[in-house]
Amino acid sequence: MNDRDPLDAYSRTVIGVAELVLPSVASVAVETRRGAGAGSASVIGGDGLLLTSAHVVAGAQSLEVAFSDGSSSDAHVVGADALSDLAVLRAEGSTPAPLTLGDAAELRVGQLVVALGNPLGLAGSVTAGIVSALGRSLPTSAGRVIDEVIQTDAALNPGNSGGVLADGSGAVVGVNTAVAGVGLGLAVPINSTTREIIDSLIAFGRVRRAWLGIAGVQIQLPAEVAAKVGAAKGMQVATVVADSPAALAGIRRGDIVISLDGKKIVSATAVQRLMVENAIDRLIEMTVWRNGALVDVILQPTELSLH
Repeated sequence: MNDRDPLDAYSRTVIGVAELVLPSVASVAVETRRGAGAGSASVIGGDGLLLTSAHVVAGAQSLEVAFSDGSSSDAHVVGADALSDLAVLRAEGSTPAPLTLGDAAELRVGQLVVALGNPLGLAGSVTAGIVSALGRSLPTSAGRVIDEVIQTDAALNPGNSGGVLADGSGAVVGVNTAVAGVGLGLAVPINSTTREIIDSLIAFGRVRRAWLGIAGVQIQLPAEVAAKVGAAKGMQVATVVADSPAALAGIRRGDIVISLDGKKIVSATAVQRLMVENAIDRLIEMTVWRNGALVDVILQPTELSLH
């Protein structure tokens, strides 16, 4: 191949990523009470740890991972987090070398990415494309929104879920999680937030999150309010769950949330982003606009329970 030909340079990059990453990408066979399923996973630890999508292994009664070298092993779920759609598995046998986790925060629109997985039961499949958009939001079956989702035009099909989205150096920058339409794929990013989630799943088998018990919608603030608080938008409280931390603190339907724990709030996603483990049982201040005045309220978030 001619290095001066852009197509050859592109091909060399994709070939290099495939040769580096594919040996550490597993096909995942799942047995549940409702039948069999399949997906993909990638080795992220030398002690048999693999990363996949939570929905791939939901309800799993047994798991088997298989690699391109012909080896296979039973596996079990170490921890799964439906709110981020990430799960960590541990293979009971030996696994190939772990992959390098990259940082999706460094991605740029138009950048080359490579998707590797096992779509439609076709093991070791590779597709390439570009980062089509960054900062997308993806609703999950658990009712939360995954932030900073990567959109790519690399072809994804059923079975790709849990597989690798890699950059041109072969670093894992995303976990393929959904097919949104023809020519449109989405991946949960590997970044500082999801690294913490992965670490928690490995250490504790779960992710602890805080909960306030409110739901709201983004609104445009009246001009006089915007000038006073230094923001054009806020979140108007639409629902307050009875006996929730927000209800106990006196938050009312119709309040417009301006800030929480010193951070400006413009949407429900902004509130969600602050409801991390270190907010549990800690007193935090919320400022709301109510009846023509700013009101400061002290809340104490509790741990979110999915049960």
